[in-house]
Amino acid sequence: MTSGTHALHPAHSAASMPTAQDPRDDAASVAPGDIAVGVVIGRASEYFDFFTYGIASVLVFPAVFFPFVDKLHGTLYAFALLALAFVVRPIGTLVGMKIQDHFGRSTKLTVALFLLGTSTVGMALLPGYASAGVLAVVLLTLARIGQGLATGGSWDGLPSLLALNAPEKRRGWYAMLGQLGAPLGFFVACGIFAYLWGNLSSEDFLTWGWRYPFFAAFAINVVALFARLRLVVTHEYEKQMDEHELDPCNVGELFSQQGSNVFIGAFAALASYALFHLVTVFPLSWINLYSQQEIGQFLSVELFGAVLGAVAMLVSGLVADKIGRRRTLGTVAVLIGVFSIVAPWLLGSGGDAGENAYILIGFVLLGLSYGQSAGSVTSNFLPHFRYTGAALTADLAWLIGAAFAPLVALGLSAKFGLVAVSLYLLSGVVCTLLALRVNKAMMSAVRD
Repeated sequence: MTSGTHALHPAHSAASMPTAQDPRDDAASVAPGDIAVGVVIGRASEYFDFFTYGIASVLVFPAVFFPFVDKLHGTLYAFALLALAFVVRPIGTLVGMKIQDHFGRSTKLTVALFLLGTSTVGMALLPGYASAGVLAVVLLTLARIGQGLATGGSWDGLPSLLALNAPEKRRGWYAMLGQLGAPLGFFVACGIFAYLWGNLSSEDFLTWGWRYPFFAAFAINVVALFARLRLVVTHEYEKQMDEHELDPCNVGELFSQQGSNVFIGAFAALASYALFHLVTVFPLSWINLYSQQEIGQFLSVELFGAVLGAVAMLVSGLVADKIGRRRTLGTVAVLIGVFSIVAPWLLGSGGDAGENAYILIGFVLLGLSYGQSAGSVTSNFLPHFRYTGAALTADLAWLIGAAFAPLVALGLSAKFGLVAVSLYLLSGVVCTLLALRVNKAMMSAVRD
């Protein structure tokens, strides 16, 4: 399987193309740097939308949409809706593939990002429970479903194309670039909420202030849409996608022939995805409910954590190019396992120092792991399965690893203590190590 991947390296196209041809074909490939920019911009806008909801689910939604229950259960209800978007995300992926088959990739991307932007900005226009009752909750649920469907439908194949176009010894670095959208999106969302929280009264924040980040999301999505379309509709991009067979395939055929690769790919990155919401959204809920630390101060710590996470991602690219992406994932998974043991003590210490250490250490580990989590075993797919296989692998990883993490961690921690965080992270670590071991055995069998 891997030999097919190397045979498709883009270097062959430039060598075999004649020099006398249409000027547009002289550069028959898209530069990896250009692809990386498109990936970062697109991912940052998506993560901004999702983190805006995640932060609001702690600071806003319990009071605005779930005032009929206590603060803990209101947060849990909001976290349940957070998970809902990841449940419907694979449906959005499959619907998007159908749209692409009939109307083209650019149409699919336009529809998906328009739905994502309108779903997010729609949340800003929703009435609260006090004025609309249950209808407010229903509308919030529909908007959240729209976010999930749109995120699945926005898959454009850029991460796969980036991996295929990356220089042989720089694949870890270019894989990392596609993940930088996560800390960037979180930094912007957290920064806006920190500013509003620190400069508005509690009444103003809950009445109208919280709506501004959702309005901003629409503007960011418009910019992201044009940035991605500018790349996607180019002649060179389409040529590259065709050469690498990066188009939708029959899902039934995919799972019948290479379904195991979808599950192995999802579980190989599970430690990273399990950690994702446990250092971003969940700790904010814990501090809000059970800590004496001021929320504005904690948001500032999370902002600094996001910077550390981005730096750690850069480091992960360098490390992965030295020792390999799979070994990097396995090594960091072990470190996450060690972190899971001390996590309850840090977050439950009752002091700012321990809580802040949990965030900062967690973000560093997240950057190191998440920087290499995308498509770590995507090369296992046959070329004509790679486009759809990579999308569904990511969807499954989000669903299993991250979707229910805040809900489960907060619900169990409130009842049994923060040891639940340890168990959740350890389960992700075990899954990652087992999946990497199975993948290594499969690769050895193929070579033999």
